[in-house]
Amino acid sequence: MFKIAQRYNINVATLVAANQHIPNPNLIYPGDIICIPSVPTPPTTAQETIVLATTTSTVDTGLLEFLLPRFESMTNFKVDVRSVGSGEALALGEKGEADVLLTHAPDAERELVDQGIVTNYQQVMHNDFVIVGPSSDPAGIKGSTSASRAFQGIAKKQAPFYSRADKSGTNLRELEIWSKAKIEPSGPWYIRVGKGMAETLLDASKGQGYTLSDRGTYLAMSRNIDLQILVEGDPMLLNIYHVMQVNPEKFPNVNAAGGKAFVEFMISPETQRIICDFGKTLYGQSLFIADRIQC
Repeated sequence: MFKIAQRYNINVATLVAANQHIPNPNLIYPGDIICIPSVPTPPTTAQETIVLATTTSTVDTGLLEFLLPRFESMTNFKVDVRSVGSGEALALGEKGEADVLLTHAPDAERELVDQGIVTNYQQVMHNDFVIVGPSSDPAGIKGSTSASRAFQGIAKKQAPFYSRADKSGTNLRELEIWSKAKIEPSGPWYIRVGKGMAETLLDASKGQGYTLSDRGTYLAMSRNIDLQILVEGDPMLLNIYHVMQVNPEKFPNVNAAGGKAFVEFMISPETQRIICDFGKTLYGQSLFIADRIQC
């Protein structure tokens, strides 16, 4: 379904959720009927465009699909979303090729703040990372409260581990955990996917291996994958999202007004309340916890 999602410019999680009659999203056969969710018709009034570079999890969970029509209807800005890993999103900002960034790689973000490349740096929301894997749990990590010890168990058993390997915030956190575990993962058991979170979960499910996922994308994909949450709760698994403008003083070509409007929208009480409630109806819990109000 990844190629179908690319063709119709929709995210994988949305496409999978609309086609729950397909038991395995990795296997589409001739004659299968695929439901393509409708895409809202753009407004006819002229709008300025802003470029938002963001982590894939805000797209794969459906959060931005829910928020952006509201932002566009409230402002005179249309959002061009570049859904990439956080590392690539920050690189776009560093080159002045985006107006505003929404990412979850705090250490890398602070480097850009210190360099004056981004400004108006605001914490928006958080969730957490989880280590997921097959219910058979060949590495025996279920219930561990230490992410690094869980990774040590996976490496010792050489159980399949699917890494995003894309310099995303999730990939950077994964590498931090391997470093704390004092392991440099390599070999056929360590599979570098090079895709977004939804696609990595699908691959890990197909291969019955382990991976590190943000909780939101896991919940959004949970009905379509055969993976369980095995490890959670380690403080190292906290996952914080920030929004920030690319500094117009460094890059005069950026849309400063649009970037500022988007930052203000994301931290507004109304949007924060939407974030608090997002996912509760479908998954029984919020996919993200807003950080500017009490949920």
